[in-house]
Amino acid sequence: MSKAGALDLASGVGGKIEKKDVLSAVDQYEKYHGCYGGEEEDRKANYTDMVNKYYDLSTSFYEFGWGESFHFAHRWKGESLRESIKRHEHFLALQLGLKSGQKVLDVGCGIGGPLREIARFSLTSVTGLNNNEYQISRGKELNRIAGVNSTCNFVKADFMKMPFPDNSFDGIYAIEATCHAPDAVGCYKEIYRVLKPGQHFAAYEWCMTDSFDPNNQEHLKIKAEVELGNGLPDIRTTKQCLEALKVAGFEVIWEKDLAKDSPVPWYLPLDKDHFSLSSFRLTAVGRFITRNMVKALEFIGLAPQGSQRVQDFLEKAAESLVAGGKKEIFTPMYFFLVRKPLSGSQE
Repeated sequence: MSKAGALDLASGVGGKIEKKDVLSAVDQYEKYHGCYGGEEEDRKANYTDMVNKYYDLSTSFYEFGWGESFHFAHRWKGESLRESIKRHEHFLALQLGLKSGQKVLDVGCGIGGPLREIARFSLTSVTGLNNNEYQISRGKELNRIAGVNSTCNFVKADFMKMPFPDNSFDGIYAIEATCHAPDAVGCYKEIYRVLKPGQHFAAYEWCMTDSFDPNNQEHLKIKAEVELGNGLPDIRTTKQCLEALKVAGFEVIWEKDLAKDSPVPWYLPLDKDHFSLSSFRLTAVGRFITRNMVKALEFIGLAPQGSQRVQDFLEKAAESLVAGGKKEIFTPMYFFLVRKPLSGSQE
C-alpha cells in the first residue's frame, strides 16, 4: 500500500531536505533549467544534485497521484491505468526471460513499485539502485509492508558508478530512469559491466522522436518544460539511445517506440479533456483540487513553503507531456531489449 492522504503529501514534500530549506531548494532546482536561464552543461555537470533535489521535492506528489509505480504504460481499450502499469512491468520480466531465483537489478528504482511487482511475478531477487535517500527510505518501508524484505533490497548509489562487481546480475531493467543520466554511453557501459555475459538488459526510455524538430521553437519549449518538470539534464532522441547502446557493447535484439501503437494514448491520464474516477487524482479536476489543497496546507503551515511552487512545475510538466504526446515528438516508452555477448568486452 502507498501513502494516500493529504497530510502524507504535505509531510513528504521536500523528502530529506529540512522543511525550512524547501523553498530555497525549489529556487536552486528551477535555476538549473532553460526556462529559468539554466544551461544543459550545468545540468549534466551537477546532475546528482539536480536529480536528488527533484525527487526530494516531488516524490510525495508522485506517490499521491500515481501510487507506487511512477511510470506510463502501453494501454489496451477497457484496461485501467493500474492494470496497464502492472502489465507494462510484467512485459519487462517476460522479455528478460527471468527465472526463479535469479538476481536482477532495477536501475533507478524509485520507491520500488515495479521492483516489488517484478520480484513477485518472476520469483526473483531484485536489487533497486537509487541515489535518493528519501525514496530508499520509503521503498524499504513499502517492502516491509509487502513482505518482500528477504528478496528485495535497495542500494544507494549513482548509476554512473555502480558499487557492484563485474558480471553480477542475471538480468537488468530500467523504467523511465536512465533518462536522468548525463551521459547515455557511460550509463549503459556501467549496466553492461555488471550484467553477466549472455544476459539481457531491457528498458523504457524517455526520448524525443524522429518528429522532433530542434529548429521548431514550440518543440523546444515543450522539451524544456518536460526537462524542468521531470528532473532531466537533456532528452535524447531514440536514435541517440540506440547508438549509445551499441557503443556500450550491447547486441540489439529489438527496439520499438511502444507509444506508436498503444490503443489508448499513454498521456490520456494527464489530458485535461479526459476524466476518470479510477485515476481521478491525475485528471485536470483532480490536479485542481490537489493544487488548492496544497495552497491551503502551505498557508496554515502543514506543508513547507515552496510546496505550491513544486506543484506548479509538476503541473507545467503534465501539460507539456500531453503536448509532446499529441504532437508525437516525445515518447516515455522507447523500448529496447539488448544482450551482453557471451565473449564480448567493451572496447
